[in-house]
Amino acid sequence: MSSADHPAPRLAVAVRGVEKAFADGETRSVILPGVDFDVMAGEMTFLVGPSGCGKTTLLSIIAGILRADAGEVDLFGTRLSRLDPVQLARFRAREIGFIFQQYNLLPALTAVENAAVPLIIGGATGSAAERAAAELLDRLGLSAHLDKVPAQLSGGQQQRVAIARALVHNPGLLVCDEPTSALDGVTGGAVVALLRDLALSSQRAALIVTHDERIRVCADRIAHMSDGRIDRIEIMAAS
Repeated sequence: MSSADHPAPRLAVAVRGVEKAFADGETRSVILPGVDFDVMAGEMTFLVGPSGCGKTTLLSIIAGILRADAGEVDLFGTRLSRLDPVQLARFRAREIGFIFQQYNLLPALTAVENAAVPLIIGGATGSAAERAAAELLDRLGLSAHLDKVPAQLSGGQQQRVAIARALVHNPGLLVCDEPTSALDGVTGGAVVALLRDLALSSQRAALIVTHDERIRVCADRIAHMSDGRIDRIEIMAAS
């Protein structure tokens, strides 16, 4: 079989020599002493390791929330260090979808309004954004809950709204920080399986920080991190 039948995976994220330290008075704590890390499109990559090893810091730098002190991060060929703050904010809004541990839904907005936020930020009209959000929420089984505010939704339903918000603008990179920590095992597994179905394609990658051993079966690669470095990459067997 020719190589054309199995094209090489596309590199979504390239991290090279990334360093980050934080100062607390006269004390300087080195969190990332120089990280090299790749994330491939079409794959779900888990970033795992003990608390305090630098996972969330690395995720935040990859997502353009924090600036690295040294080194480079390329997302789909765009070098983040070359973007000024306005360009970076626009790039992040267009190319990255976020799912946070605590959902971060806006309490005064309905489910469909929350899910539509990235499209509105990107310049879509409210009606067009809400139509697209409603279609995605319907795929997530929430068509009966579009007009409910977060306080009227269960934890699993809020998580699905957060998934819709992360995917509605069709970003290239989906980043998740402990997306199943507040969910039971069955719901958590269903959420990650749903992410695989909705998020993964040859043009998109998913990077998930997690401590949840129950969902490791969903990963394509698991990057094991300690003391601010990637120790090894575990490639999971195809199911």
